[in-house]
Amino acid sequence: MNEYLRVEPAKGYAFPVAKAGIPLIGAAAFITAVFALLSLTLPALLAMAAAMFICYFFRDPDRLVPNISDAVVSPADGKVIKIEKLERSRFYEGPSLKISVFMSIFNVHVNRIPFTGKVTKISYFPGKFFSANLDKASSDNEHNAVFLETEAGQRICFVQIAGLVARRIICNIHENESVQRGQRFGLICFGSRLDVYLPPTFEVQVGLGDRVCAGTSLLGKLAS
Repeated sequence: MNEYLRVEPAKGYAFPVAKAGIPLIGAAAFITAVFALLSLTLPALLAMAAAMFICYFFRDPDRLVPNISDAVVSPADGKVIKIEKLERSRFYEGPSLKISVFMSIFNVHVNRIPFTGKVTKISYFPGKFFSANLDKASSDNEHNAVFLETEAGQRICFVQIAGLVARRIICNIHENESVQRGQRFGLICFGSRLDVYLPPTFEVQVGLGDRVCAGTSLLGKLAS
């Protein structure tokens, strides 16, 4: 049985939400109150439902991270929609293995670091907004690529990709920053995708269609 670690302090309240959602939740709650004070029952109920959904979307539960030295964890909650070997990629020098996780609007959208290391580069591209489950979303959509190097000198790249509805990518880490596996680093608003580029010798431990949780589910292991 795997042991698990807490890499960040627990938030300490029953329903934690991401900071990025607080202004939207506050605005929806304010609109609900205005409609209620004006005795506009139906608009008030609709605004309250919107506020509840925004709270649900921006939920940010604490996670325990597997204590396995060579394990790479999923950076996102969602469904594994692609596992493929690539001879070349704009996000990885030389051959790589790519794993894509699609997040629907019902998944937790807080993203987490897949492996401990140092951020060597962050590259943002203001692209288009195709549906995130399409192949062309990887290259054409708005995206933010984080390049990481492990202590052993292995390279990993994980790419936040905006989707058809998603119009905001948030990344809270910086170049030359040391990060830990399972650490929160950002989110994408309202449906999106995460692509992970790994060394070609990576030992995959997930399959197409598998449901994964950020910071907790193993994608596989890095070869030593």
